[in-house]
Amino acid sequence: MTTADSSGAERSGDAPLLRCEGVSKSFGAVHALYKVDFEVRSGEVMALVGDNGAGKSTLIKGIVGIYPFDEGTTTFAGKRVKIHGPKDAAALGIEVVYQDLALADNLDVVGNMFLGREIVKLGVLDEVAMEHRAQQTLEGLKVTTLRSVRQTVAGLSGGQRQAVAVAKAVMWGDSKMIILDEPTAALGVAQTRQVLDLVGRLAHQGYAVVLISHNLHDIFEIADRITVLRLGQQVGVMNRRECTQQDVVHAITAGDMQFVPGMDEDTVAS
Repeated sequence: MTTADSSGAERSGDAPLLRCEGVSKSFGAVHALYKVDFEVRSGEVMALVGDNGAGKSTLIKGIVGIYPFDEGTTTFAGKRVKIHGPKDAAALGIEVVYQDLALADNLDVVGNMFLGREIVKLGVLDEVAMEHRAQQTLEGLKVTTLRSVRQTVAGLSGGQRQAVAVAKAVMWGDSKMIILDEPTAALGVAQTRQVLDLVGRLAHQGYAVVLISHNLHDIFEIADRITVLRLGQQVGVMNRRECTQQDVVHAITAGDMQFVPGMDEDTVAS
């Protein structure tokens, strides 16, 4: 894992960990993405915003290979890559925490964090090793709200569940980039505070964090930069300290687009 220095995400000269250039994705006649540029650096929180249908989910699914891009290039850690599925993304160090969290309510915290990657010793689950590693990971992220890693997930609050899902994503040593899909949706004030603090700690520890959210208050509290999508196109990348929420709203609703859906692309090129 890359370690952030004291200047953290302010190191504007750093090369991006991930860079997508001119990526597009169509489903039949529908341009879900059109020549989108997107990047995120190690140690930074990059917010990804846009109205419903703007292309946020398609971009993320393209990055992890669920919907391979039709065109454009993806560079990760300075090398051009082709990501054909989530396993390829995970091998590079890209992890996604989806909005549904993909946790098993009937299992405890340890069981969820090692689901599908259990430690087996002499044909038997090594519960002691898994519990120790899960506890270490949570402590490293300064997650202090869990009474025990043997609690079943069904009994956890929304903020605690989000913390477990994030810890599961970063527990493996090759994780470099974490994508969080609406991590504070439907959470109360206290739980939202816990999640935002956790996002900040991820960036401080050197992870590249992509935060997808409709909540501009959360974004302006924790993000370093903001990428705005509108109708499948990138219409702005803003430094959070140099813009207002009104600027972001204007870009979401009326940002300049290079291609208007329904327009012939030859017309755009001319």
